[in-house]
Amino acid sequence: MTTTLITGIGELTTNDDELGRLSDAAVVIDDSRIAWVGPAGHAEPADARVDVGGRAALPGWVDSHTHLVFAGDRTAEFEARMAGQPYSAGGIARTVEATRAASDDELAATVRRLVREAVSQGTTYLETKTGYGLTVADEARSARIAAEHADEVTFLGAHIVPPDTGADDYLATVTGPMLDAVAPLVRWVDVFCESGAFDAAQSERVLRAAAERGLGLRVHGNQLAEGPGVELAVRLGAASVDHCTYLSDADVDALAGSDTVATLLPACDLSTRQPLAPARRLLDAGAVIALASNANPGSSYTTSMAFCVATAVLQQRLSVDEAVWAATRGGAKALRADTGDGAVGVLRPGARADLHVLDAPSVTHLAYRPGVPLTAAVWRNGVRDF
Repeated sequence: MTTTLITGIGELTTNDDELGRLSDAAVVIDDSRIAWVGPAGHAEPADARVDVGGRAALPGWVDSHTHLVFAGDRTAEFEARMAGQPYSAGGIARTVEATRAASDDELAATVRRLVREAVSQGTTYLETKTGYGLTVADEARSARIAAEHADEVTFLGAHIVPPDTGADDYLATVTGPMLDAVAPLVRWVDVFCESGAFDAAQSERVLRAAAERGLGLRVHGNQLAEGPGVELAVRLGAASVDHCTYLSDADVDALAGSDTVATLLPACDLSTRQPLAPARRLLDAGAVIALASNANPGSSYTTSMAFCVATAVLQQRLSVDEAVWAATRGGAKALRADTGDGAVGVLRPGARADLHVLDAPSVTHLAYRPGVPLTAAVWRNGVRDF
């Protein structure tokens, strides 16, 4: 095993309660783990040494919500929204048609391209979903392709009811043969609990079938209007409920009193011309929030977590520290990957060696200089990847 000393870190954001934020710091990587964190002057020699010249460093972004296994293009739909047409879930069907028609190689190439794009901007741990196949065979191959390229895979067969199927028949497929086919390849099951997709009873049916198979639960909820998504997620102990654009006081209270993370998707809110999710309100109530890209071809075609962080600071009234935490350790909590050996979203001994070096003296520049590419170097699972 080879050890690497990364030194000359002007500002190190660790997300660790004891270590906090360090100045003139260093990190030692041993294989795929963080071996040591502390003042640069106290670091022991290593097999290799990299001096980052006073730049800021932080944990790599943890993008806990993406949809990368797809084919086709929805530029026209985006243009229509920008011209005033409201967003609905109907455009998903166009991506389903294109995805079914694409080859495995074409789908895999898209996933590789988008993962590489994300890593080059500091993302080091990434979840992605199925959900654009919606047949047993197409969802199974989507899960297989996703598992080859992403850190975490979520089954989203309950994305919409495909046009060629009735809701009852489709749910029987989702909770039976489709779930059986993907279960060995995924860790999570998600459901789009929303008008135009699945109602509360249908969503609960999907989630309970997933729980019976020992899979973790996630929910798309409260994106288009107040609805049952948050209540369902909290009641069933889902790891996260994602979107959270429209929340009642009861929803906020429920999230604040639970372990369910509210994952906010600001790039999606902007692209669909929805209100931005109430990040400040959630934090002030005591809820845990994450920020994620929701990278997908229809409602949020971006892999830039830095854009999400800048938006959260400039438009959702988060501090820089709050937004950075939500995009790193918050995302890790949403994936239940923030504790124990190999934890992500945090820099401490034993954590996975995911490090994002900025071409800036402070993480504040992520919002201070919005839109400017600031990623100088990335270590992903102990390997320099950018």
